[in-house]
Amino acid sequence: MDGAEGAFMQDFTPGPDTSRAFRDALGKFATGVTVITAPGPCGITANSFSSVSLEPALVLWSLDKASTRFDVYHDCPHYAIHVMGVEQADIAMGFAKTRSAFEELDWSVGAHDVPLIEYCLARFECTLEATHDAGDHLIQVGRVTRAQLREGTPLVFAGGQFGHFNKGL
Repeated sequence: MDGAEGAFMQDFTPGPDTSRAFRDALGKFATGVTVITAPGPCGITANSFSSVSLEPALVLWSLDKASTRFDVYHDCPHYAIHVMGVEQADIAMGFAKTRSAFEELDWSVGAHDVPLIEYCLARFECTLEATHDAGDHLIQVGRVTRAQLREGTPLVFAGGQFGHFNKGL
């Protein structure tokens, strides 16, 4: 069991009284870090990004309904998803705090006035395909109209902290 023998597993039913434990359990799953940009310019950090389909090219991310940026993104027809590299933790943290952390970034304006952050590991320019109500979040499915990528180490989020993946075991 690789050192897990006898490890205590906390058992609980998710609900209002166990929300911290539920968040901690979700935090055990490491995710990549993205910044989603929209016309305005506006940006938001999200780790809820996932691929959906290769044909057609579809991706998704989840928008918190309580977000102060919900009004911008809930029906935004065009946006870009930027996969952050390990050296871009400050950018991700900036957009986690404010929608307008563009001041010290290299960025340009792409199709449909969508801000495009330079030097990210991957970028997916999207057209909104569908939304799905999902509890306290709104799942947004985007059709990828253009993609870019470069080599580098991805920024990872786990246990409430940014980090990176060490290759090899």
